[in-house]
Amino acid sequence: MSEELRPQDPIHAPTGTRRSCKTWDAEAALRMLMNNLDDRVAVDWKNLIVYGGTGRAARNWKEYHRIVAALKSLAPDETLCIQSGKPVYIAKTDQEAPRVILANSNLVPAWATPEEFDRLDRMGLMMYGQMTAGSWIYIGTQGILQGTYETFAAIAKQAFKTESLCGKWILTAGMGGMSGAQPVAATMNEAVILDVEVRPERIERKVKEGYCDRMTDRLDEALEWIGTACRIGQPLSIGLVGNAGEVYPELVRRGRIPDIVTDQTPAHDLLSYVPIGDVAELDRLRERDPKAYRQKSLDTIARHAGAILAMQSAGAVAVDYGNNLRAQAADAGVPVQNPDGSFKYPGFVPAYIRPLFCEGKGPFRWAALSGDPKDIHRIDRALKGAFPKDRALKRWVDLAQRKIPFTGLPARICWLGYGDRAKFGLVINDLVRKGEVKGPIVIGRDHLDCGSVASPYRETEGMDDGSDAVGDWPLLNFALNAISGASWVSFHHGGGVGMGNSLHAGMVIVADGTKRRAQRLERVLTVDPGIGVARHVDAGYDLARQTAQKKKIKIPKK
Repeated sequence: MSEELRPQDPIHAPTGTRRSCKTWDAEAALRMLMNNLDDRVAVDWKNLIVYGGTGRAARNWKEYHRIVAALKSLAPDETLCIQSGKPVYIAKTDQEAPRVILANSNLVPAWATPEEFDRLDRMGLMMYGQMTAGSWIYIGTQGILQGTYETFAAIAKQAFKTESLCGKWILTAGMGGMSGAQPVAATMNEAVILDVEVRPERIERKVKEGYCDRMTDRLDEALEWIGTACRIGQPLSIGLVGNAGEVYPELVRRGRIPDIVTDQTPAHDLLSYVPIGDVAELDRLRERDPKAYRQKSLDTIARHAGAILAMQSAGAVAVDYGNNLRAQAADAGVPVQNPDGSFKYPGFVPAYIRPLFCEGKGPFRWAALSGDPKDIHRIDRALKGAFPKDRALKRWVDLAQRKIPFTGLPARICWLGYGDRAKFGLVINDLVRKGEVKGPIVIGRDHLDCGSVASPYRETEGMDDGSDAVGDWPLLNFALNAISGASWVSFHHGGGVGMGNSLHAGMVIVADGTKRRAQRLERVLTVDPGIGVARHVDAGYDLARQTAQKKKIKIPKK
C-alpha cells in the first residue's frame, strides 16, 4: 500500500480560515478527507482504514497524496473525479457544480462478489469505501450514534411501553468506529449494556474517549455489574473482552437472557469478522489462506446467530443492526429464515426507523472547519431556537453536549426531516455570514438515509411493495444532489452489508455564508430528503403520502 509514502506523523485536518485550496468546497473536501484519517477518528489510519473493517478514505498512500495535490490545484470551475480512492480526471464544469464526484466499490452486478472485489483490491484496482469513509464525511463514532439511540428508544416504546430502558439490559458485540456508538446510545436511554469486543484495545479506546464506562475480561464480573445496575436502575455500559461466538452461547447455557440482543460486528465482510481463536494467529491466517479464514468466520457466525435465535425464543427482543449477520448465518446453515424467506428477527430499519424515513427524516450532520468547538455549541443553540417545540430534539442536543466527545474536527449530528433540513441549513449559513461562527460549516449525512440507499438486508428490507432491491432510487438521489449544487457527491456499493448487497449515495454541501450558497443549500437540502419521501410514497406508505401532502411535495398524479 505504498507504505514508504505513509506520513511519519498522524494526519490532522488544518483548521482556521486560511485556505490551501482555491475554493471553500475544495478546502472542505481536503479537510474532511484528512479528518477521516485523523488518528482520533480512524480505526487504523496507517492503513487508510476509517471504519467498518476495510472502509478506506483513499486507495493507497500514493493516491492519497495525488488527491491532496489535485484538490489544492482545483479551479473554481473544475470537478475532480475519484474512482475507488484514486483521482482519475479533472473536468471543466461550472462554479455551481460539485467540486468532487466519488464512485467507490461499484462492480457490474454479475461480478459483484466478495471474491471478485478482493481480487481487484489485491491488484490495486479498487478499494472498499464503506459509506462515509470513501465519501469523506465520517465524523467518528458520533456519526451513527443518534440512529442507534433512536432505535433503542423505539424499542423501549414498542416492546416495553416505556419512555426509557431503565432496568433493562442489552447484549451486543463490536466496539469499532461505528459499533462503538452502542454503549453511550444505550446509557442515553438509561439502559445497561454488555458490548462484547474481541480486540481489547478497541474497548480501551472507547473507555478513554468516554463512550464506554467500564471494561473487563471476566464474564462473571460483567454479569455481577449488570445485575446490580439493573436492580438499582443505574445506566451502565460494559465492554467485555471476548468473542461473541463464545460469549453469546455461554449466556444461553447459563440462562442469562438479555432484554434486548443485537450485534454490530463487521459480519458484512468475512475477512473482517473475527472467528473464535487466537487473534494474532487468525490475522496471519487471513493473509495466508483467505478461504480458510472465511470458513472459520462462517463457523463462528453460526454459533453467534444461533445463540441470538435461542435468546429470542427465551423472550429477548432480537434486532439485526444491518451488518449482514443473518444472511451470513443462513449461508452457514443456521435456520434464521422463515419459509417465505424473511428473517426470524427483524432489521432495525423496518422494525423501528422506517416511519422516520417516511417523513424524510434522517442523519443530518455538520462539522466546523474552524476546528473550534464553540462553533458547534453556537449551532446547538441555534438548533434549539429554530425548532423550539421539538422536545425530543432538545433532549438529544442536551444529552449530546454532555455525553458525546469531539474527535477530530468538532461535529454534531441530529435527525431532521423534509423542510427542516433546508430551514436549518439556511440558519447555519446565516451564522457563517454574520461571523457568529469562525468559519464555513460542512453539512452532510450518512448514506443511511430515507432515499439514498437500496439495501434489502437493511434500509430497504421488507418494503411494502416488494421493491427492496430496486437500485434506481440512490442513483436518482446522486444525480439530483449533483445537479442541485452539492459541494461533493458520492455513489458506493456494498457499504455496511457487503459486496453485492447494497447501492448508496452520499451528499455534502458547505455553508460558506454567501447568498449564492444559500440558494444551493435550499435546493440540495430539499431534494435530498424529497426523493426519500417520494420513494416511500411510491412504495405505498400512508405516512409518506401524508408527509407529501402536508409539505406540498410534488408527486406526479397517478
